[in-house]
Amino acid sequence: MTQTRNQLFVRLAVTTALATTGLAGCTGKVAPTASHSAAKAEVALQKGNGDKAVKHAEAAVLASPRDANSRTLLGNAYLEAGRFQSAAQTFTDAIALGDTGPRTVVSLALAQIGAGDQLSAIETLDRWETSLDAADFGLAIALAGQPQRGVHVLSNAIRGGENTAKTRQNLAYAYALSGQWRAARLMAAEDVPADQVGDRMAEWGALANPRMARIRVARLMGVELQADSGQPVMLALGNSPSVEMLAAETVETEVVVEEPAPSFAFASELPALEEEAQTPFALDTADAGLADAGLSVAEPRKKFALQEVSQPAPVAAAPARRTAAAAPSQSAFAPAPSIALAKGDYNIQLGSYFSMSDAQEGWRKFQTMYPELADAEKVITKARVNGKIYYRVAAAGYARNSAQGLCSSVKGKGGGCIAYASTNPLPGHMGNAAIMVASR
Repeated sequence: MTQTRNQLFVRLAVTTALATTGLAGCTGKVAPTASHSAAKAEVALQKGNGDKAVKHAEAAVLASPRDANSRTLLGNAYLEAGRFQSAAQTFTDAIALGDTGPRTVVSLALAQIGAGDQLSAIETLDRWETSLDAADFGLAIALAGQPQRGVHVLSNAIRGGENTAKTRQNLAYAYALSGQWRAARLMAAEDVPADQVGDRMAEWGALANPRMARIRVARLMGVELQADSGQPVMLALGNSPSVEMLAAETVETEVVVEEPAPSFAFASELPALEEEAQTPFALDTADAGLADAGLSVAEPRKKFALQEVSQPAPVAAAPARRTAAAAPSQSAFAPAPSIALAKGDYNIQLGSYFSMSDAQEGWRKFQTMYPELADAEKVITKARVNGKIYYRVAAAGYARNSAQGLCSSVKGKGGGCIAYASTNPLPGHMGNAAIMVASR
């Protein structure tokens, strides 16, 4: 075992060295240090040069991949460049590395909204609400699709003494997003010159459609939306595990029995989980693109209170992402026999998908195929396995025997199913990004 660990640490050192020298390319030059690249990225951000900031910030992360500040700086650079999907993933990594400051959390939520993942943004804001400034939280939650909640939070903040221009204008915008235009005009007039209030209402009105959520965030931050395929794979946090993580993985691999790699992302990618089993799990290796998740307002100059900006050109809608694996056709299943399902703390995972929308559609199909799920509580959670993001669909709240009984019924008809205790999540579970959706 000692020899294995020593070999692991040597491999880690070599890998880190290779990642650093990779920056130098074939020129023979020494790669810049993380601090040197970070300083250049900060200068570029101050000048509003997003592309240049991204270049230097990526170099800083590559030189020091487990430094939270470098990740946060890169997230800010992606935001300045209008690359919200990359920003979301990068800020998620920064939080995982320990940067849980209010600015980083709010930036994550804004990046998630800008990337089109409002549900994850709401989950992020809910989790960190108590640590966020009310003015920031109120507008962010309104932008995420809950404007009435934003109005409530911001109104209470003003009544509680936070009667600032920023809070008032954020409240005005929340009023507008909720369709209360008279209240929005009156509140905006508190700080905006009378001859400019009409223009501001017209601008907000042009962005009021829920489908304009991404553009609203871009306007708010003063950036242009860009086509974005996500953070470069070489910068993925999973490619730079800590020494402790690598050591643990090495120990586990000594007892893992390899299984054929599945060709799709579905419940059968993971073996059934038993509480008594202590053997590490075989992880799914399906080919999926990294999903959305991100954060960060770049500089103090970026304020929440909306500023007058020119309207950006319309952004083409991104092609719909395919499901990781289509749910089995309804014709392949006969109606499931009635099973007495007792309540408890076990979940029943039924499938995994590459997008939230596909996961939601998958749940509807499962309810049709399995009548026992008609009144079930739906739980959708994010997971990262081998650098891939999955949205796992499960029915929640069953006793262990009931969960296993339903799984047996599903498997008997060709489906995939995993029964597991909610207190012992499946491998790859992203605890800070779980999405709980009650369907009752």
